[in-house]
Amino acid sequence: MLQQNESDLHRLSLGIEGPKSFSVKRAAFAATIGNMLEFYDFITYSFFAIEIGHTFFPAHSEYGSLMLSLATFGAGFVTRPIGGIVLGIYSDRVGRRPAMLLSFALMGVAILAVSLTPSYNTIGLAAPIIVLVARMAQGFALGGEVGPTTAYLLEIAPPDRRALVVSWQPASQQIAATAGALVGVILSKTMAPEAVEAYGWRLAFLIGALCLPFGLWMRRTLPETIPHDGRGTEATENSGHLKLARQYIRVIVLALMILASGTIATYVTQYMTTYAKDTLRVAPPLAFAVSLVSNGLGIAGALLGGWLADLLGRKPVMIWPQLVALVLTYPTFLWIVHAPGALSLLLGFGALSLIGSLPFTAFYAVFTEALPQEIRGGVFATIYAIAIASFGGTAQLVVTWLLHFSGNPLAPAWYLLLAAVVGLIAMSLMPETAPAKVGRT
Repeated sequence: MLQQNESDLHRLSLGIEGPKSFSVKRAAFAATIGNMLEFYDFITYSFFAIEIGHTFFPAHSEYGSLMLSLATFGAGFVTRPIGGIVLGIYSDRVGRRPAMLLSFALMGVAILAVSLTPSYNTIGLAAPIIVLVARMAQGFALGGEVGPTTAYLLEIAPPDRRALVVSWQPASQQIAATAGALVGVILSKTMAPEAVEAYGWRLAFLIGALCLPFGLWMRRTLPETIPHDGRGTEATENSGHLKLARQYIRVIVLALMILASGTIATYVTQYMTTYAKDTLRVAPPLAFAVSLVSNGLGIAGALLGGWLADLLGRKPVMIWPQLVALVLTYPTFLWIVHAPGALSLLLGFGALSLIGSLPFTAFYAVFTEALPQEIRGGVFATIYAIAIASFGGTAQLVVTWLLHFSGNPLAPAWYLLLAAVVGLIAMSLMPETAPAKVGRT
């Protein structure tokens, strides 16, 4: 199942003449900086869901306005599977770099549209319609972002560092979330609440938009990893993505379960800013600080998970941290709900973020290694997008509904526990794909 020969293509399939002309670190940074900027927008929207709801979706109640805002956030996930299929297959047939450039350009247009659209009070119904279309365009772009980028990271990495290089994919998402939280902390500390609601949230989006030219330039410098001799395209056209993918149906189904678990955990964690402000009634600066700390620890956890997965193998790093996270989730929420202060929020959510990041880095390596190059970008993008659309796009809506329906502040823990159990079962059934481990068997 492993594509052992791909790491030997650094100078051949990448079209590189000598070892000094190519840097894995530089290529990984160029690939993931686009991923960071794209996820920054999604995270920023979730952080400012309340303010965005007031701007574009006025309603008779705070709950109604927030739910409309979160529903629009979720609408971006509807188009993710389409983007995953279209841009993922495009990356397999034409190349990783063109697919990543296209997704990034689409995201840039959508970011500017959301940040510059006048309020409902100014242009009426046109405002929520524009925002809805922009969110759907963003979903399409992100649907085709993760698959090609993850495939690219695996293909530029030497065998003994694949998981570590691939770990920059989830780490880049955490970096984006950390940047969004940092912007939120700064804005909440330097601006009055009325100013944040009026235009502060727009500034947060525009800060991300300022990085778009740099991201586009960096991606244009990437070497290509798809061979230009037609082998990859011919294999894909002869067998078809769907036909070839059927040979890996077991791994694909398990991956879908793991991604469902992981995306629920990710988006519920990102919802903790809104949860802390809206449910626990803590001060906005502390709410943003919680996200800043937990996401910062998530970066460390993602990179540590990649390093450990190369050292110990993929499965141990998936299973044991996932089990620990499962055991700690409910006690952590109990502590936070009964003593909602800086210590419990920062330490509790921070620990869950650190531990919870470990297994999913190893999973990214397993799934990409288990798929052949001919379908790797398309299958990963499609399965990822389906999981995100089905569970990530609805996670915050589900949690908000559970909180409203039950009136119990522990409701997010129930959903996290269910997701963790599903993920743990699937992780235990995944094959071991680490080159060193496979070589011994």
